[in-house]
Amino acid sequence: MTDSPAVVPDIIRFLDLLGVLANGLLGGAVARRFNLDPVGFTVLAIISALGGGAIRDVLLDLTPIALTDLDYLTVALVAAGVAFLVPLEGRRWRQWFPWVDAIALGTWAVVGTQKALLNDIHWLPAILLGVLTACGGGAVRDMMLGRVPVILQQSELYASAAFVAGAIFVVLDIVIPGTGASLIAAAVGGGICVLARKRGWRLPTEPRWITAHPKD
Repeated sequence: MTDSPAVVPDIIRFLDLLGVLANGLLGGAVARRFNLDPVGFTVLAIISALGGGAIRDVLLDLTPIALTDLDYLTVALVAAGVAFLVPLEGRRWRQWFPWVDAIALGTWAVVGTQKALLNDIHWLPAILLGVLTACGGGAVRDMMLGRVPVILQQSELYASAAFVAGAIFVVLDIVIPGTGASLIAAAVGGGICVLARKRGWRLPTEPRWITAHPKD
């Protein structure tokens, strides 16, 4: 039994828009911490939710999807409005948001990699474009606020999980092309992201032998 071609885009699209909503809310939550006005909420939500995909599409010489599919911009604006009206904090927010964010990470990494491959990009830069799709919006948001992007600091394996998701998709797409490859790769990438947060997995800032023998 094969997957219906009409169902596959709907599944990926739903997860993609879920990621837009999650990262739009995150952008709004960051705006609240910086005490920004409604314009600031809107800008940070849009950048967080759509920035990575827009940069990817520009590099691929394509019109950003946010300019051709109104649903993406609408979801980002709704997220900005919700974040402005409802303080996103507390136990429930901390419980459910990491899971939605992880789903978004895995999905965006796979979608970005797949889109690059469909435009005849070599598999390695295609994976990197997948990472850019997943992490680019947050990085731009942080730079707008004068901060070092979180993915460049000693944070959980966010960019690394996105890279793994893209790499798994490249391999699986050869063996089982279609929905299966996309969903498995997205699930693995998201799973790594969740485990890294729960267990505190981080990349080292420098090799141990350097810290063990500091310079005079």
